Amino acid sequence: MRINRFIAASTGVSRRAADKLVQDSKVFINGLPAQLSDHVTSNDKVIVNKQQIFLPLEFITIVLNKPVGYVCSREGQGSKTIYDLLPENLHHLKPVGRLDKDSSGLLIMTDNGQLAHELTHPKFQKDKVYEIRLNVLLKSEDAALIEKTGVKLDDGISRLKLTLNDHEGKNWLVTMQEGRNRQIRRTFSALNYTVKKLHRTQFGDCKLGELPIGKSRLTF
Repeated sequence: MRINRFIAASTGVSRRAADKLVQDSKVFINGLPAQLSDHVTSNDKVIVNKQQIFLPLEFITIVLNKPVGYVCSREGQGSKTIYDLLPENLHHLKPVGRLDKDSSGLLIMTDNGQLAHELTHPKFQKDKVYEIRLNVLLKSEDAALIEKTGVKLDDGISRLKLTLNDHEGKNWLVTMQEGRNRQIRRTFSALNYTVKKLHRTQFGDCKLGELPIGKSRLTF
């Protein structure tokens, strides 16, 4: 197993963060400084930040139905955090992607770095589905722009797949594979709409189903 994957699986950090640990000379394999190209097995002694790390015998992955008003971080800075909803023995889990404070729905949390990588890296093309509600009816020309041409944002063009979810035009299902910060909200805001509700119901093959708000369940 490549060293960055070993570190990610053992600690929950991203592979990029694991690479930086190696580059910063904070990783040793059997007493020698690690290189980015190194491979290890469970028989090797791997030290990160002066502490030996081990592959977990069993990973834990949960789905949380995040309520509005909670932030996806350990430090809420005055706000409630997703960790307030979990028992202490699950506080080591890290969210896969994020939902902003005003959004709700499916949030995957895991200590499996490989799984987190496979869910978030663009090459794996995992669909994410959201239920949204707009402040006003979405014009047909704006819907076509979002789906076909795309909307220009400060970090690039944003294209979203839209499916009408009511008989009027305020409630929509949005499907996307990207994960840029507040992308859905910014896309509609660029066209003078306000997203009043944003609720994620699916991430890859994982669906929220009937999980009550604020509750979690084991998955994968």
